[in-house]
Amino acid sequence: MKSIGGKLSTFDLTIVVISLVIGMGIFRTPSEVAAYSGTPTIFFLAWAAGALVSYFGALTFAEIGSRYPATGGFYKIFSFCYSPVFAFMVNWITVISNAASTAAVSIMGAEYLASAFGISNEYSTYLALITVLSLLVINLIGIKISKTVLNVLMLIKIFFILLLISCLCFPVSNDHVVVSGISQNHNSLEAFLLCFIPVFFTYGGYQQTMNFGGDVSQPNIQLPKAISRGILIIMLLYLAVNFSYFKVLGLEGMAQSKTLASDMIGITFGNGFAKAIALIMFLAVMAYVNVSILSNPRVYFAMAEDKIMPTVFLKTNEKTGVLTSGVIVFCFLIILTIFFVNSFQKILQFVMFFDSISLVAAASAIFLLRKRKTGELEHLPIYKLRFYPLFPVIYIVIYTAVNISVFVANPQAFLWGAILFVLGYPLFYFLKKIISK
Repeated sequence: MKSIGGKLSTFDLTIVVISLVIGMGIFRTPSEVAAYSGTPTIFFLAWAAGALVSYFGALTFAEIGSRYPATGGFYKIFSFCYSPVFAFMVNWITVISNAASTAAVSIMGAEYLASAFGISNEYSTYLALITVLSLLVINLIGIKISKTVLNVLMLIKIFFILLLISCLCFPVSNDHVVVSGISQNHNSLEAFLLCFIPVFFTYGGYQQTMNFGGDVSQPNIQLPKAISRGILIIMLLYLAVNFSYFKVLGLEGMAQSKTLASDMIGITFGNGFAKAIALIMFLAVMAYVNVSILSNPRVYFAMAEDKIMPTVFLKTNEKTGVLTSGVIVFCFLIILTIFFVNSFQKILQFVMFFDSISLVAAASAIFLLRKRKTGELEHLPIYKLRFYPLFPVIYIVIYTAVNISVFVANPQAFLWGAILFVLGYPLFYFLKKIISK
């Protein structure tokens, strides 16, 4: 794997891990966790356990990346360890999953916009559709979002997290605090597993640690240190933010809120400030969605280069530099998801079904790579898991349980997800036949 520009220090890599994980989910998913959990104990335990499982996963993927540092990520690993058709099936659902994730974030942004202008949440779907269509047009005509805007987005996320944590320092009226549990429709174990659906969505991104084994001078020492510190900092931040939500809104209030950040700020600092926060949150979310619209078509481009997607995805607009076909297809998938699913909770269930398949398959690759002694025979700087095979086994079992949780929560999502996954098999041979002509 080529270095991204010089060797990374442990501190650099720690920042990379943190930036990969902390997205927009923490401003919405805690309400889903609160609704599933029913009790504060299960709620906070789910966030702590999510960090631990993510830590196991990040270390597992770090070793996989050290042993097989191939450009192309999961596709190359699946193709090498399993077969090209299975690699395509997983990447096919990853394409859908990425669009669904972006759709979920779009709906979150629309909910914040609706809150800012006093619009009923029933219209959030339409607001999300209009926003995605607007971003599609903006990208097609070649208006680029500058790097400065992307840096500002990261600063906004940090600012919001610190602002939410600061609410712990202010007194809260008892009228707003709800400490009694929510009516529990599941037993404790079932509720705990269901919490993992939104929790793991919020912790997602650590799997990219597989791409940095070649960018550190001592992977055996630096990778585990950076991952440990990064996940620990993320967990502490997430627990602090969630404790702030809990203190101000209570578990029941959290479960009922679709705009946690602005609701909490409104109670703490006043409604005027809450509206401003909701509007800024919408703009931040849309910047995130725009980044997703720009970056995901590059996956289609890479797959087309490997001749597993039509060559139309290789074409770039000469004037704008936009991957036109990829952008249109990706936005179409986002709009399709919003139009047919139109629920943040249900989209999360689809996303986690797809993600759990790809992550379980990817983590399982470590057993095959160890058996073949990949990397060691080529004298690469290998990072080896200390507690092998315990960490990957726990990770695989938990993510398999997440898939079962999706079935419990939404059998229809599970069924459609399974159908879409299996459809990848004939689609692979269909596309292969077309491309070979």
